[in-house]
Amino acid sequence: MKDKTPTKVFTVADYLLTRLKQLNVTELFQIPGDYVKNFTQALENFDGIKTIGTSNELDAAYAADAYGRTRGLAAVSLQYGVSTYSALNAIAGAYVERSPVVVISATPGADARQIGSMYNVLYHHSTGDLNADQDIFEKVTVAAETLSTSVGAAEKIDHLIIAAITHQRPVYIACYKEVWLEPCPKPPKKKLQPIIPKSEKAALNNAVTQAWKQITNAKSPMIFAGVELLRHGLTKELKELIEVSGMLYTTTSLGKTVLDEKGDKFIGTYSDQASIPQVLTLVEAADCFINLGTIITDDYLWFVENKFEDIIIATTEEMRVGYFTFQDVTLKDFMLALIERFKDDKAYPLKTKAPAQPKFPEPWVSNSDIKFNKKPEIITFNRFFEHSMKFLKKEKMLDDIIMNFGVSSSMYVATNAYGLSQNTYISSAAWQCIGFETGATSGSQLGSGKRSWTVAGDGGFMMIAQSLSTLVKYKLNSVIFVMSNGVYAIEQVFVDMDSFKAGPKHKFDGFDILPTWDYQALAKAFGAHSYKAETISELNDVLKNLKKKTNLPTLVEIVIPKKDLPQQMERIGNE
Repeated sequence: MKDKTPTKVFTVADYLLTRLKQLNVTELFQIPGDYVKNFTQALENFDGIKTIGTSNELDAAYAADAYGRTRGLAAVSLQYGVSTYSALNAIAGAYVERSPVVVISATPGADARQIGSMYNVLYHHSTGDLNADQDIFEKVTVAAETLSTSVGAAEKIDHLIIAAITHQRPVYIACYKEVWLEPCPKPPKKKLQPIIPKSEKAALNNAVTQAWKQITNAKSPMIFAGVELLRHGLTKELKELIEVSGMLYTTTSLGKTVLDEKGDKFIGTYSDQASIPQVLTLVEAADCFINLGTIITDDYLWFVENKFEDIIIATTEEMRVGYFTFQDVTLKDFMLALIERFKDDKAYPLKTKAPAQPKFPEPWVSNSDIKFNKKPEIITFNRFFEHSMKFLKKEKMLDDIIMNFGVSSSMYVATNAYGLSQNTYISSAAWQCIGFETGATSGSQLGSGKRSWTVAGDGGFMMIAQSLSTLVKYKLNSVIFVMSNGVYAIEQVFVDMDSFKAGPKHKFDGFDILPTWDYQALAKAFGAHSYKAETISELNDVLKNLKKKTNLPTLVEIVIPKKDLPQQMERIGNE
């Protein structure tokens, strides 16, 4: 009689992977390491989640962040210490900008801890404090655990994942290295669900009553939509609120594309002084703002300093009406209660309509640097968007791409765009990280199923250029435009804007000058396609070439003058 094949032991690693798969995580970003090898080997043998081995830790974590924003949950596996610390910046950005990422790692095991304590041995990748990783990640996650045993592992893993999808923010889980392979019961087939908090009835009624007074007394009310609505699945409620109120609406830069940018109620994105004039005029004239899910950063200091008493703000962390604050009122319940108020009042919906969207070639022409008005073939930031947006609309590609931006001049200029599809503008508008966009490219494409269309500053791209190699490795046909002006332009704006004036006496600070790279040679070394555009004619030729089918990424160097200062950035710098 033949021996039966031994049954494979279901492990702690298998439990976590199964729970992730149930929530539609089909790719997991990973950096290998000896401590975490038991988890990564389990991942290799796990059916239904593909390993995406990235070029470095920031590449992995930025990609996971973008994947979480587009898929609803992401995971990244990192080596203890050296990898987790390297990825910390990206996870902090995910925490600030509301992206649910499960950070997975492993620590020295029980035997190592005993030996280390007995003989005073410093284990590699350790600071000497073996709990330091968890202590640090507790600052940028909503829950963090290090499992020293498989006992209770299933419950703790469930708790962590529920925290991630409830708060739409990162969590951290590490195991003593041997624990990942310890036996664990299989999870139920029912996937985990976020906890939906309920409002305290009296508090909700008081908040809505106070808000209703402010709304009905206003002559020019407006809805200000933020990214939390997208992350927490409240866009249906937002659409209904706009319909029943008839109000115009705008979004923050981070919340851009919370809805499809269509219809006659969207005035354009409000990005403070980077906004187009008609958006600024409408915001300045409004006397009541219903802020929903907005993260108000210091980009909006004018707004909060001048409109504070006119703001009704409901987020996952705050409920305020003018100067009155309320506890135990949830964002969803507040929105639903307001919808019912509007339905019951015959004065609504309002008949107001947003001004017509700027007619091409606006808003780009009037915002382009006037120094180059008599040189129409020179590519400026605004001319790049003028021609690329025209191309995307003409070729009906806007529904099929997802745009990625780190903090850069391009990010602010791009907030002026109209016509984008829902959740297709990914940016580091709150954390404001240079280089985010390049690392995010793989994650946003894998998470959304759309082609990544990334616009990077050259300084940002230089920080994480190896991400191009990841795109090649996994045959992703993403496009990365590198705005090649040889300087950290966005930094120089806030250091000394006179540097952008014409003439040799106006110079950039040495710390904002970048080295010169041969981007075409770099793309060739990584195995990617590449183009270079130095004129508008060349740019349009390149855009046509990007229609060709390919299973490789394309790196496009866009040569722009060092002293090109978009008027959006000039207004921000002068504020």
